[in-house]
Amino acid sequence: MSSWSQALTFSSASAWDEVFTDFHGASRIKVPDRGAPWTGHLEWQRSKTYSLAQCSGGEEVVQRDTRHIRADPRGTHELLVPLAGSAWVEQAGESGEIGPGAMALCDIDRPLTFAHGTDLRSISLIMTGRNLSARSPRAAGGPQLLHGDRGLGRVIRQLITTLHEEREHLSETTFDIACDRLLDLVCLAVEGGVDSAPTGQRASVEAAIRRYVREHACDRDLDVVTIARALGWSARYVQQVLQAAGTTARDLVRRERLNVARTRLASASWSTYSIAEIAHASGFGSHASFATAFRAEFGITPREVRGGR
Repeated sequence: MSSWSQALTFSSASAWDEVFTDFHGASRIKVPDRGAPWTGHLEWQRSKTYSLAQCSGGEEVVQRDTRHIRADPRGTHELLVPLAGSAWVEQAGESGEIGPGAMALCDIDRPLTFAHGTDLRSISLIMTGRNLSARSPRAAGGPQLLHGDRGLGRVIRQLITTLHEEREHLSETTFDIACDRLLDLVCLAVEGGVDSAPTGQRASVEAAIRRYVREHACDRDLDVVTIARALGWSARYVQQVLQAAGTTARDLVRRERLNVARTRLASASWSTYSIAEIAHASGFGSHASFATAFRAEFGITPREVRGGR
């Protein structure tokens, strides 16, 4: 792993405070006894876009109020994922205790209280507010409590844990790509899970789908499952994005194949190929079905295009 990944163990609360505020912003940190022995451990990796930190330590109460935010604005959000123990989180009138079965997504530039005992071990993903709001304004709009013990929440929890464990085998670029996918899943969970496509990113996802279909239109096995797997989404999500755009994966693939075939029929470089061969090379399994679909789409037959009409 490159030099941006580090692990530190602390023997004093003051040393812990310095590194904690470097990650999370200026805060007031209270511990039961500043003079008592303190043990804290922090492992992190930080790129220009994301920070991922696993930490454990003694009992503390962290308060980041308006004064701290004004003096040290961060423009970031943080996803807190407890692995053991529990923590108390309070922001914008919302509060609750979270443990390994839950996760909290908070805005670092809004007043926040965070408290925990000696049993807490957690992972935090820190991302820019701009990166989050571009994907889901709802996710960026306020504190979010997510389930982490089942469904998509459990996938998120396992992914963030694996991402931390494999940090020594990831380049900074690969780390950013993995964090992008993780953030996509977080936004999807906030928006309602796999049964609801996040409205804030449908346009960009639709564009990615259409681009992928154009590039792979002639692949014989191109379908919604292949598209979803290649782009890192569920097939249901791809279907919902295309449905909102007024089409389906099947119609989109057929239309792109027809466009490819029409271009080839009019191209001199394909003049030595028969219409049946062009249909097959463009992804169609049957000459008859191709001819029918072609005429329905363009109002002209393949032979008429070949003849120059």
